[in-house]
Amino acid sequence: MLIEEMKMPQLGESVTEGTISKWLVSIGDKVNKYDPIAEVMTDKVNAEVPSSYTGVIKELLAEEGDTLQVGEVICRIEVEAVAVEQEKNIQPKDSLYDNDHQPAEKEETEKKTMKNRYSPAVLRLAQEHDIDLEKVNGTGAFGRITRKDVLKLIEAGNIPKKGSLIQETKSYKSPKTAGDTEIPVSGVRKAIAQNMARSKTEIPHAWMMIEVDVTGLVELRNSIKEEFKAKEGFPLTFFPFFVKSVAEALKEYPQMNSTWAGDKIIQKKDINISIAVATDDALYVPVIKHADEKSIKGIAREINELALKVRTGTIEAKEMEGGTFTVNNTGSFGSIQSMGIINYPQAALLQVETIVKRLVVMKNGMIAVRDMVNLCLSLDHRVLDGVVCGRFLQRVKQILEGISKETTSVY
Repeated sequence: MLIEEMKMPQLGESVTEGTISKWLVSIGDKVNKYDPIAEVMTDKVNAEVPSSYTGVIKELLAEEGDTLQVGEVICRIEVEAVAVEQEKNIQPKDSLYDNDHQPAEKEETEKKTMKNRYSPAVLRLAQEHDIDLEKVNGTGAFGRITRKDVLKLIEAGNIPKKGSLIQETKSYKSPKTAGDTEIPVSGVRKAIAQNMARSKTEIPHAWMMIEVDVTGLVELRNSIKEEFKAKEGFPLTFFPFFVKSVAEALKEYPQMNSTWAGDKIIQKKDINISIAVATDDALYVPVIKHADEKSIKGIAREINELALKVRTGTIEAKEMEGGTFTVNNTGSFGSIQSMGIINYPQAALLQVETIVKRLVVMKNGMIAVRDMVNLCLSLDHRVLDGVVCGRFLQRVKQILEGISKETTSVY
């Protein structure tokens, strides 16, 4: 018999960790290759992890709710040596776990090795915040320091510098008084929290806002919405017009469609717009691929289909990958001004606020009631500066203000 390890898989582009939301097996269970063994949750998607082997579950190395880095061992499976040899087409190697445990000296050696093996994310955070990793206690497998360990230090302001004493990180406990209700943090909420913390910790955010007159857009949409719904079978909201306008502007300002990569900036060729879709307790960001090539009707259909999949729990990982720029419809909640957190690792996010009627002084000096909206841009100041962002917003404004019943078709 041999002991094989199952590791946390990478379930999406830029995903670095996953949370075990539910074990589908117990110790002693017999599993076949490709049988689901656990439900794993990331900031992008929920998915079942299939077994890579046929055998018996010997050890579960994480509890439900635990978050592990991609590549960390989640369980161990006892398999037939012959089966492994056939699958790998190689001679089976000696295992550290032939007797269901590691020899003490090998385990200690492995602990020392893992303690000093740092992931690129950990090294980057340590460099940015001048953290002495030798003085950090890791909670990962064999004491390995995870990105979560480093983020906790940063958030607590408890950063061990070179030459300073070792500092311990303790979870903050808010005092509970009579009548307070404790709500357990779900795996989804933990994943969202970690991704938001990563974005705010690693990305130097800056913010800009522009005001847009969308009177023509409102008139066009209101004049065709009933006919559109009857013909197409789904509603025509204002949001697809904004997504299309942003996609067109990104073609002219490709710097906005970029990501930071340490020693270089990667400018994306495809324009894939991430959109935020909320459920009662979570936020998902499915992606409209090649949005610049789609009509307003096509974008509207895709928004409707993706939102339905999110709310019915049928969204797939591939539908949430590859986003290059995010457009968020905060206006649906009545918001008129907001500062969004960038969808890591993208370089910018645009919040579309509520359309409101306001008295506006026109170019001829006359006062008129117009439909106005604020567009709020959050930007990664490592990648983008005010000049290009200002010009990009001006172009989005120009496109939106040019929409009317006379000039625009949704098909």
